[in-house]
Amino acid sequence: MAYNTLLFTIDGPVATISFNRPEKLNALTPEVVAEFSQALKEVRGNPAIRVLLLTGQGRAFIAGADIKQFLELDPLSARQFAVQSQGLLFELEELPIPVIACVHGFALGGGCELALACDFIYAAANAKFGQPEINLGFNPCWGGTQRLARIVGKSLAKEICLTGRFFDAEEARALGLVARVFPEANFLEECQNAALTLAAKGRVAMEAVKRVIDWGVNVDLKTGLALEAEAFALCFASPDVKEGAAAFLEKRQPRFQP
Repeated sequence: MAYNTLLFTIDGPVATISFNRPEKLNALTPEVVAEFSQALKEVRGNPAIRVLLLTGQGRAFIAGADIKQFLELDPLSARQFAVQSQGLLFELEELPIPVIACVHGFALGGGCELALACDFIYAAANAKFGQPEINLGFNPCWGGTQRLARIVGKSLAKEICLTGRFFDAEEARALGLVARVFPEANFLEECQNAALTLAAKGRVAMEAVKRVIDWGVNVDLKTGLALEAEAFALCFASPDVKEGAAAFLEKRQPRFQP
């Protein structure tokens, strides 16, 4: 499918969705949201895709929402906007494959929130994060108050959301938002190499890891461990376990099923 606001490419087992409104720093509009939702459906429907990368064209990942749209919102339409947007990020979060946010430049407001809904974030050294909605008279509504607090804790999430300050890639890594920081010069190459490394892993095991961590953080330890044991058992329904063990014993790289 052709998109107006996105670039959607597939290179072997790795798909890349790149937000493509560089003149607007990839600000989110209803059209971007609708196209992104459709692109996620394409990813989910293509079993050849094993890893998804999210990037932005130009100088930013996503510099938040297009503020002009807020001038037309009343309380009812504002609530609908928030609920629909949150639903979109659940669609992203619930993909069974690893999703990496590749953040360079600005990831602000909805851009930061979208990145937080990915499995993890790789950042270029020039990345800037923030939830500046407070400066416009409203609160984050794409999950910023919730996912952020679950990562950095209640106190720091309040400080970030109440001040609206920006913070750089190294602070984001120290806070636990960012997994790794790369130099700008080879940033995308590093993200693509990481995606290819992930794509070589067993699909069943990767899905199990995602599911158990996502579900387990919201339950008590005993329940989480029970979920882990069940997922472990289900992995043995796949030929990947025998292939992985055989490859280890034969001192070769495993060849997991597509």
